[in-house]
Amino acid sequence: MTDRSHPAVTVDGLVLVDRKLVVIRRGNEPFRGMPALPGGFVELGETTLEAVVREVREETGLETKVLRLVGVFSDPGRDPRGHTVTIGYALEAVGGRLKAGSDAAAIVLVDPDDPPRMAFDHNEIVRKWRGL
Repeated sequence: MTDRSHPAVTVDGLVLVDRKLVVIRRGNEPFRGMPALPGGFVELGETTLEAVVREVREETGLETKVLRLVGVFSDPGRDPRGHTVTIGYALEAVGGRLKAGSDAAAIVLVDPDDPPRMAFDHNEIVRKWRGL
């Protein structure tokens, strides 16, 4: 995220375990300590599909497969670090074991119908995923 003459591209994953939405507690600023969807920056040479599977694995320990696109979220003010466009994907867990890693301080399973206030615009992403 060094060149800020263009928006950065990130991905966020929505995955259920035991009918609960998997979220992380952020270990880093911005929004340190707040719940957030697992996700992060797309690396050079990586597709967004590869990025969301990698980010979810790194942050939650889960192996996943992409089910569908949830949406593209591009409000220039959605990330205090600068203009960031995120692509949200619905995922299915196909393996692995829940364990906080990389930028995650903890894993939290939340009610997808009543999630807590989350970092960035992640509540909006959850609403779109739920079809609201």
